[in-house]
Amino acid sequence: MSKRVLAVVLLAILAVSLGVSAVAAQDDIVVTWRTRPDNQAEIDVYTALSESIDARLDGISLQYQAGGTETSGYESTLLTEVAAGTAPDIFWIPGTNVATFAGWNAAEGAFGEAAIANLAELAAADANFSADNFVAAQMAPLTFDPTAMASDASTTLWGLPRDASSFALYVNLDLFEEAGIPTPAELLAEGNWNWETFTETVIAIGELGDDIAGFGLNAWWANWWLFMNAAGGGYFSEDTTQCALNSEENLAAMQFLTELYGSGETVPFGTDSEPPYLAGNVGMFMNGRWATPNALNAEFNWDYAEVPAGPAGQSNWLFWGAYVVNANSVQDPDRAAAVWQVLSELTSVESQSTTAALGASMPSRVGDSAQPAVDAFLASVPGKNNEAFINALGYGVAEAPLWTGPWGEIDAIVSAEVTKVINGETTPEEFQASICDQVNPLLSGGM
Repeated sequence: MSKRVLAVVLLAILAVSLGVSAVAAQDDIVVTWRTRPDNQAEIDVYTALSESIDARLDGISLQYQAGGTETSGYESTLLTEVAAGTAPDIFWIPGTNVATFAGWNAAEGAFGEAAIANLAELAAADANFSADNFVAAQMAPLTFDPTAMASDASTTLWGLPRDASSFALYVNLDLFEEAGIPTPAELLAEGNWNWETFTETVIAIGELGDDIAGFGLNAWWANWWLFMNAAGGGYFSEDTTQCALNSEENLAAMQFLTELYGSGETVPFGTDSEPPYLAGNVGMFMNGRWATPNALNAEFNWDYAEVPAGPAGQSNWLFWGAYVVNANSVQDPDRAAAVWQVLSELTSVESQSTTAALGASMPSRVGDSAQPAVDAFLASVPGKNNEAFINALGYGVAEAPLWTGPWGEIDAIVSAEVTKVINGETTPEEFQASICDQVNPLLSGGM
């Protein structure tokens, strides 16, 4: 019996015993929240989490909403709903989108209408809250004040980090055995896991059959940007006011990807690589920890492995997203307090232990108190190389919002051009010669 039904029953019994009509108890504050799950397994995880938090909160009821798939439509839908007054109270957004939702207008160098609330005052009133309890690389952008171009937790808090992840290779060990070649873990142990041996591995597995591919990844910025970082390149100048995509290091990365995909032994770029991997037809599939719930259903022998080193060494990402609060949900003090309480519960060690135990993510909590969540992650998938993800966080680059330009517009332009290069529609050299001419006008200081 739920807490609400139990309360109603007890009130009815009391009313009958007193000979008076039942009076309804004060209604709970209903708090809605949304994530962008990748699959049904994640929907089940967050549904169970919502029910668990709802059961232990008095006077508050939770309603979980599963958002759309990993496309820009998820974010644009949220922005539209906030403007219309129909958005959920709490919602997850990628860390790279914090600036957009905070209303920063790079062209004007000022704030516009914020879709999310600055929670600094609510946090200051909570004696149990400390920004130091979360990964510093995540809290820096969440406490970033673009008017001062600096992080300051005393004045700014755009949300709380939900979790952390990095990339790894999901490896079909059966295909490696069939091809008679060493695994990535074995090559890494030898100090010989690099772009050259990676390419050789992809080709060897792809040659097993026309329906077999050596490698696959999904077409979004982090995948190909990782290879740029591994080559010693990057996307922007250090202050993010200039495009850096035309560097020689980035050219080397684009040439490598063009040759890799030109081998014909990969899943076509732009195609979702997860289904063929889960079907047993892909040797290596690069993705984040969020792909684990589906991988657990694979009917072949598989494991995790670290990504290969490029000319500048190994690189990876510290991926993260934040739970943020609808700006319209903090106008009433009682609702604001309820929403903050739910937000705190969603990012608690207990909640992060629940999600980490299911293998989808690593905790964003740090310190001794967070150890149960870390242990839950390490024990989440017994017998697998879970350390591949943790090791990657040590050399990964933290993704961050762009406060000097419209990230969505820039990403759309660059992703389209990168796709052309990898699919052979244009050359890496042509990309290098023209890409910054398209990006720089969108950056503050880039004209």
